[in-house]
Amino acid sequence: MNMAYYGEYRLSMTQGGRIALPKKVRDELGNTQLVITKGEGGCLFGYDVKSWEGRVQELLTLPLSERDTTENLAKRRVIFSSTIYLETDDQGRVVLPKNLRTFAIRSKKVVIAGVGDHFEIWDLNKWEEYINSTNS
Repeated sequence: MNMAYYGEYRLSMTQGGRIALPKKVRDELGNTQLVITKGEGGCLFGYDVKSWEGRVQELLTLPLSERDTTENLAKRRVIFSSTIYLETDDQGRVVLPKNLRTFAIRSKKVVIAGVGDHFEIWDLNKWEEYINSTNS
């Protein structure tokens, strides 16, 4: 059975970039390891390791004519160069690396949003702007 990430969770990030993953997200991960990378729209994408490895295979097995188009190569550069495997602590907390925080998070208020096959980590204000723009 395929797991799915869903829901919207608002939380605070500590000065050092630590966030506590919601229990439902931790349950979907299945263990203490997760993968974070830069995502579309200025957010971070989060995956469980198995889903991430499936995604990597999809990206790497595209036909050559598609795989190395300017757009796909640019996407791969951003995704793979920013990918990091992280481990949660006993309380389900994880520290987001500074380069990823700089990319995506402007304040101490963040949103974790389930998006089916992955979850996203957004700065609260950016998330609200995004949601408002899609509802107008």
